[in-house]
Amino acid sequence: MSDPVVHFELPADDVDRAQRFYQQVFGWTTTPMPEFDYVMLGTAPTGPDGVPSDPGAINGGMTPRRGPVSVPVVTVQVDDIDAALRRVEQGGGRVVEGRRPVGDMGFTAYIADSEGNTVGLWQNP
Repeated sequence: MSDPVVHFELPADDVDRAQRFYQQVFGWTTTPMPEFDYVMLGTAPTGPDGVPSDPGAINGGMTPRRGPVSVPVVTVQVDDIDAALRRVEQGGGRVVEGRRPVGDMGFTAYIADSEGNTVGLWQNP
């Protein structure tokens, strides 16, 4: 099976204002994670494991606009970020931000595809 899109990230110039917007307009839940300077965005119900329970649904996050997240980003789950980063470079893309841990939750990286779009990668621990 292919690597699925499992998450999205939205940059914000004013995170508090953006949280209010998405809560009011779409009814999304917001869960600040100050230790990561990040806000989780709940767009769909989740099961006990935190994964959306509606087939095909994904939840996301919000971060101050900076670095690789200066435009909306989709995140693809991969089994091995290091191997995926090698495939990106072999396929004509480039690594924007290499593998880094996200607490004990997993690992992330950012790439630019062949067209210059920023895409996130996620690997479970």
